[in-house]
Amino acid sequence: MKMRIVRLVMLDAGIIAASVWLVFLLRFDFQIPEMYVWMLPWAILIHIAVYAAFSFGFKVYNNIWRYTGMRELLQLLKVSVLTLVGVIVVNVSTHAVFPSYRLPISIYFAAGYVFLGIVGLRMVKRLLNDGFETTGVKDVFEGNLLIVGAGKAGILVTKDIKHSRFKFMHPVAFIDDDASKRKLEVMGLPIVGNRNFIPEAVKQLDIAFIIIALPTAPHNDLMEIIEICKSTKAQIKLMPSMTEILDGKMAVHRIREVSVNDLLGRTPVEINTEEIRENLGSECILITGAGGSIGSELCRQLAAYRPKEMLLLGHGENSIYLIEQELRQLYPDQKIQPIIADIQDVSRIDSVFQNFRPTIVYHAAAHKHVPLMEMNPVEAVKNNVIGTRNVAEASAKYGAKRFILISSDKAVNPTSVMGATKRAAEMIINDQNSSSKTVFAAVRFGNVLGSRGSVIPLFKRQIESGGPVTVTHMDMVRYFMTIPEAVQLVIQASILAKGGEVFVLDMGKPVRIYDLARDLIRLSGLEPDKDIPIVVTGIRPGEKLFEELLTEEEGLMVTNNYRIMISRPQSVSRSELNLVLGVLENLCKRYEFVPSSYQIKKLLKQLIPSYSGFQEEPQVATHELERIKSEVHAGI
Repeated sequence: MKMRIVRLVMLDAGIIAASVWLVFLLRFDFQIPEMYVWMLPWAILIHIAVYAAFSFGFKVYNNIWRYTGMRELLQLLKVSVLTLVGVIVVNVSTHAVFPSYRLPISIYFAAGYVFLGIVGLRMVKRLLNDGFETTGVKDVFEGNLLIVGAGKAGILVTKDIKHSRFKFMHPVAFIDDDASKRKLEVMGLPIVGNRNFIPEAVKQLDIAFIIIALPTAPHNDLMEIIEICKSTKAQIKLMPSMTEILDGKMAVHRIREVSVNDLLGRTPVEINTEEIRENLGSECILITGAGGSIGSELCRQLAAYRPKEMLLLGHGENSIYLIEQELRQLYPDQKIQPIIADIQDVSRIDSVFQNFRPTIVYHAAAHKHVPLMEMNPVEAVKNNVIGTRNVAEASAKYGAKRFILISSDKAVNPTSVMGATKRAAEMIINDQNSSSKTVFAAVRFGNVLGSRGSVIPLFKRQIESGGPVTVTHMDMVRYFMTIPEAVQLVIQASILAKGGEVFVLDMGKPVRIYDLARDLIRLSGLEPDKDIPIVVTGIRPGEKLFEELLTEEEGLMVTNNYRIMISRPQSVSRSELNLVLGVLENLCKRYEFVPSSYQIKKLLKQLIPSYSGFQEEPQVATHELERIKSEVHAGI
């Protein structure tokens, strides 16, 4: 920075010296009289000193001249005029003290040469930057560009493109909703209409690219504009939002592709970070399933609140190692304890709680893949039901303050084994809350973008391999939110919990999976059904056409965060819950195949009447199930 300013000052000084010298030569027909020769150096020094004083005073040297505009030119003009006035004052004052020092009036024309020379220097620098700064830039012209937004952001984007960051795009016009700007020009480009004119502009101007330069636009407006742009064949790009810019996540010039997140149009989450910090800052926090999609993001966000200690528990050593290393790099002073353990192992879980005494527990460990759990109901019960009971009982036994279960919208009127086991897990923590000082609560939400095994990574892999993209039904819809968004709300809900609640997160509007598949194909620069076929395969076992976030009986209560609501699910008697859990546990120990699968589903139906995934099959013997029930009941 300092060397850059020194170089500019020296160049400006050279221009001033040359300008004053040139004026002397022109004044005296290139033969300067001897009486003026000794005045020339003084005249040059005075000009340099006065110009430098005003330049530093008006911070001329703080400007980045590759982005020279009218503001910078007016600033230079102001400094040049003030320099002229200053030189006149100094010369008149000097002549009053030293009568022999008298410069010709024509010397003041040097100010004009100075201004032209210094402006010329800046322009040459800018042109050189435009001509040679092309690292990583595509030089091949690919198409015309339409910029949506003729405000400061749109102008900045246009400057960036003209300064060779995106040489392959040629800006030809602006779109702006401000009617007063219609038919005007910005940076030599016409404003051709409002957002509704976008499809017509694309046709008339042969547009290949559209950049939406509206970083402060409301989500609803942005979504509407994206929808309009999607109706064209142009590639859509976005300027980062103002939130991303202020957070330092993206620089202004980082134009990016439209992502699935943009299509969902999620409103940024607002949480009370100070309240969370006060509640978590001195706690020992255990995260089960810490290596998974939700669990690892919980670790990242919780670490930012600097708890006393973090226990990262998981069954897979590789995923736990990766999140541990990531956290140690980000927060080298944070106390972190990686723990490899299976939540189904009750003695191991008891040992973990006895040794580390966690005070806050986030239970994210679970099997979540619907079709796989339909084929493996024993494992679903062992992990999602028995495992949850083990961690919940240990939390109560060793005096944890809070236990938060990560649940699912599939627990509502479940049609799948996975959904039924998550509803059973909710029942377990509700029962624990009624008999423990520990605050037990659950947080229920839908699908998250980017999680392992979710539909979006599957679609992307199918597109990359050339298709087809498979959807199970034309009318299937799902709720979606981003992983960071879901975790932020989970953490906030954990602070709001009083005990026994099932928190329901605002998932926004449901998304039609077929439309999502088409959007992902288009975002990849391809045409649905033309470049990539979409095949409807039929609903798989356990799947629903649509998901629900609560039953009619549960109802909703608001919290002080409008994105978080509370439902009050119906409870089940402790004796019935313990009986069914005991039978389920015995079945999981004794059987692995068809008989136990049928019996497990029958027990889940008994526990959860709204579970519709069980079909009575008289040919399957049930006497063994009744015998196990009797044994368990006798044990109780």
